[in-house]
Amino acid sequence: MQITEKETIDTYYTALLDRSQRFVGIFYVGVKTTSVFCIATCRARKPKRENVVFYTTFKEALDNGYRPCKICKPTENANQAPKHVETAIQLVKDHPKEKITDATLRAHHISPEAVRRWFKKHYNMTFQAYQRMYRINTAFQELKSGKRTTHTAFDSGYESLSGFGYTFKKLIGKSPKNSSDKNSILISRLTTPLGPMLICATENGICLLEFVDRRMLETEFAALQKLLNATMLMGENAHIRQAKKEIEEYFTGKRKTFDVALETPGTAFQQLVWKSLLDVAYATTVTYQQQAEKTGKAKAVRAVASANGCNRIAIIVPCHRVIGNDGSMTGYGGVIARKQWLLTHEQKHGLGDANRLK
Repeated sequence: MQITEKETIDTYYTALLDRSQRFVGIFYVGVKTTSVFCIATCRARKPKRENVVFYTTFKEALDNGYRPCKICKPTENANQAPKHVETAIQLVKDHPKEKITDATLRAHHISPEAVRRWFKKHYNMTFQAYQRMYRINTAFQELKSGKRTTHTAFDSGYESLSGFGYTFKKLIGKSPKNSSDKNSILISRLTTPLGPMLICATENGICLLEFVDRRMLETEFAALQKLLNATMLMGENAHIRQAKKEIEEYFTGKRKTFDVALETPGTAFQQLVWKSLLDVAYATTVTYQQQAEKTGKAKAVRAVASANGCNRIAIIVPCHRVIGNDGSMTGYGGVIARKQWLLTHEQKHGLGDANRLK
């Protein structure tokens, strides 16, 4: 929301002048004279007090017509894990079978309290829960490859089979012995110029890519797990690493098509509609009516639009390239301002053959 309390505005403006690191991600400041918004540590010349407005989220700044500052890159840097958190995460990745204790963090000059606060805010879970999911995922993959439960349990740092079995069943939904038919969906986080996103993948490909503030995101998670008979765990695989690389290349203007494998469970009609989205070329747009006609469902415009709304893989399956019949920016779950940004970005880096953006 927009900040209106004078005392809070005074505090935030002082933090802006001081480039206070403590306020990064706490507020976003819109500059009326330039129509850009920044974070507290921006190095740009400071605006006058009467020319700024403060918001609590970057989404609100976008919704009010402000665009991200090119100097401080607020949607990236405000949500990017600070160095001490990145180090803690890397410790988990480097030692997936070990429990990273508070003592271990302190030995690496990391504050456990600071790490816990960051995880609670950005993942809505504790750091211990995060690494527990990572360890169980590693064990799950080993069991599926044929390794015995006893060896897996003790190799994963558990002191008893009962403790391992309890945690495994709580996260996977089945005991280690009965989990061979269970699948896993790995979930990871990435930062983009439009804000942080969550990316999920099975062993077959990417099954979800959404902005973290997407409405009904938890519902999408639940539906995916049911459709794929899978449990969601923190982790990465080759598909996620490839997708992160390709998404980064897309945002830098170096990539116009994606090669990463996808897994998109849905009805036959949804599959037809999503496939038609993949046929919409970079830097071009189609209307919902045109999309319906291309799918052979000319009279099912609303149904096509509804299927677009059920697309779980933003950007890669480009539902942002579908616009209203009058050219309006409508029907995008990832915030209309993001849709306009993506279309403008594609126009800047390479126009397509038809329906060029104006």
